[in-house]
Amino acid sequence: MDHTAEVEGIAVGIGPDGANVPAVVLSARGEYLPIFVTGDQAQAIQLGLSGESFERPLTHELLVEMVTEFGGAIDGIRIDDLADGTFYAKIDAERYENGEPRQFVFDARPSDAVALAVRVDCPITVSDEILDSAGRPPSAVDLSGSGGQDERNDWD
Repeated sequence: MDHTAEVEGIAVGIGPDGANVPAVVLSARGEYLPIFVTGDQAQAIQLGLSGESFERPLTHELLVEMVTEFGGAIDGIRIDDLADGTFYAKIDAERYENGEPRQFVFDARPSDAVALAVRVDCPITVSDEILDSAGRPPSAVDLSGSGGQDERNDWD
């Protein structure tokens, strides 16, 4: 079964090497799903969440604009696989051709998919299998945003 997820924010966790690593935190089924991302990816998601605009479009804004100008729409994203500690995502999109919808599915990094989803306000879905494997209770994830040493999350 798939569950609709919400982006709760960006947290800092402890990566496999013990270093601080940012993570986008999704909530679904009463659990949190932290997905490690790079600092740049975390910033792109945070900018999308804040709705902050720039004089010129950043990469994800540019992609949304291009998809729209070509008559397409991003319908939703799915976090649909987890293998060897790496999450995988799909972007579901459509475009009308001669009045008929044509469906497209694009493979994507979860960070890029989430960065797009927060910009177009489309649903994010996560499967039971992903949540069973990587979901955490909300008490295990600190979203205070301070990123200090005492607030790091240990998700391994």
